[in-house]
Amino acid sequence: MTAAETRPPGPAGGSAVHRQPWDTLSLAGLTLIGVPVGTAVAGAPITHAGTWPVAAWLALFLLLRRRWPVATLLASLAVIIAFRAAELTGAGWAWPATVIFFLVAADDNPRRHGLRWAVGAGLFQLTFAVNWQWTVEGQDPQRAIGEIGGEALGLALTIAVAVAYRNWLRWRVELAAGLARAEQERRLEAGRRAAEERLQIARELHDVVAHTLTVVGVQLRVVDEALDDSTDEARAALRTAQEVRATAVADLRSLIDVLRGPGAPPDAGGAPAPQADLDGLAELAARTRASGLVVVLDVTGDPGTLTAPVALACYRVIQEALTNTVKHAGARRVTVRLEIDARSVRLDIVDDGTRRTTDESTRRTTDDGAGRVTVGGSGPAAAQGHGIAGMRERVAALGGTFTAGAVEGGGYAVRATIPVAGFRP
Repeated sequence: MTAAETRPPGPAGGSAVHRQPWDTLSLAGLTLIGVPVGTAVAGAPITHAGTWPVAAWLALFLLLRRRWPVATLLASLAVIIAFRAAELTGAGWAWPATVIFFLVAADDNPRRHGLRWAVGAGLFQLTFAVNWQWTVEGQDPQRAIGEIGGEALGLALTIAVAVAYRNWLRWRVELAAGLARAEQERRLEAGRRAAEERLQIARELHDVVAHTLTVVGVQLRVVDEALDDSTDEARAALRTAQEVRATAVADLRSLIDVLRGPGAPPDAGGAPAPQADLDGLAELAARTRASGLVVVLDVTGDPGTLTAPVALACYRVIQEALTNTVKHAGARRVTVRLEIDARSVRLDIVDDGTRRTTDESTRRTTDDGAGRVTVGGSGPAAAQGHGIAGMRERVAALGGTFTAGAVEGGGYAVRATIPVAGFRP
């Protein structure tokens, strides 16, 4: 961070120590009174021809110090030299300009190099004073140096205090900037978390609603076709539709309870449903079989060893793949393989679909494994591809890989690999 960035707000071209207009008049008044008082303390006579004019000139120059601080310092020292050379005053060579020395040394504008000018001008003034009193006034060199030494110490103290004050102002500005950055980062993090939560909610809603509507739609079609010929088959289809509907309602209530927050009472309609996991695979397969699709479920390993996020991701990927198969594939058979070992979980959902029965079925999506999702067909629905995108996002969030697309010889395959140790809360 540069000095310009740390400078406190103020008038253009101003310094770190001037932020109110009345500061100028206060400092000018301090100089106008301080020079005669300092002269009296030093034991020198206060004269109308020397002391008061010097004080007036120095106070007048201070009125210009905002635009030309360095020029004000040099002009003030020139006035002191002129009055001392004319023997109109005998009070000090540097201390009458203490206020302007402080202001220039504390100036935080990097283009003016105020500290360098204050130190350089002070050294020149004191060196000139020693030479003047030695060569012109004829004082002993040791005495001249002794008299000027006190002023040198006072000037050094003034500059040190000015530097400390400037650094304090810089620290305040840097602290405020740090707090502002921390607040901005907090807001960005809150926004990122909110976006992730919205995406998670969208995925859950899509998976629950899409699967439910697909299965219910298939069962209602069975009811419509079997109502006249087989009332038993129609009743069985209605029962399946009602069971799927009840499960979906429970899932939605659970999701709504999460959105309400930890302090809100649960939905009065019943207790929240447990989070979907791999224990429900058999039921999921049974519901899908009710649509007339042959579902082969092959599980290797112990699903109970998986963490909840990994188990949920596996369940949702299988659920969405089966839903897409029922809706779009025109398949007779689908095989679901789940292989679990100590390092990873591998999913393979492969169907034998070879035909497209509706316009909607031509819009099956393909993921090339690099995050690019392509959608066949046309129309608004063809541009969405939420199912494939949701599966890919779930797997990627856990550090896994995901591919989906047609397989050689016919059919469609969804494959995912999720590292068991890849989840980090």
